[in-house]
Amino acid sequence: MARYTGPVCKLCRREGQKLFLKATKCYTEKCPIERRNFPPGQHGQAQARRRKMSGYALRLREKQKVKRMYGLHEKQFRNLFGQAAQQSGVTGENLLVGLETRLDNIIFRLGFAGSRAQARQLVRHRHVLVNGRIVDVPSYELAPGDEIAVAPGSKDLAVIQGSLESRTRAEPVDWLVVDDKNRVGRMVRRPARQDIPLAVQEQLIVELYSK
Repeated sequence: MARYTGPVCKLCRREGQKLFLKATKCYTEKCPIERRNFPPGQHGQAQARRRKMSGYALRLREKQKVKRMYGLHEKQFRNLFGQAAQQSGVTGENLLVGLETRLDNIIFRLGFAGSRAQARQLVRHRHVLVNGRIVDVPSYELAPGDEIAVAPGSKDLAVIQGSLESRTRAEPVDWLVVDDKNRVGRMVRRPARQDIPLAVQEQLIVELYSK
């Protein structure tokens, strides 16, 4: 399946905020959105001065923002929304919990990778163990009690070492515990909405897909 391989900083500029799609640049003052906080393209500045967006545009932009943060395709994202809608509880919160409990996101949250894209590559290259077994599926859903570890032969990888030592770590969350020295983490409970540090309005996504 094709994946976006263009300049990711353009995606941040399109959504009007940092999406933290790069391992290092998004954490520095050199991030392009700090210098050009308007959509990319020759009409970008004109778009920024346009009248207020319609309700549909607001909902679409919120969906695109979350989808790009987690690096999912439209079909993957919509399938995850369908699963969230079938669960009990608030659909928007279920969607965010489903996104947060993906293996690639948890590798990012534990600090073993500087971005979700980097975490996805670690998983794909079989550098990650879940409960002692190699898992190479980034979308693998974790449950409370699951142990996530870097494979023994991969603990000294420069990308992991650099992420743990630098400013490129994700915000710590209290539903995960991590042992940096041994490169081991554990999911102690499922996250609630207040545990997910994302400035998004998930209800807008629910409204978009409910039309």
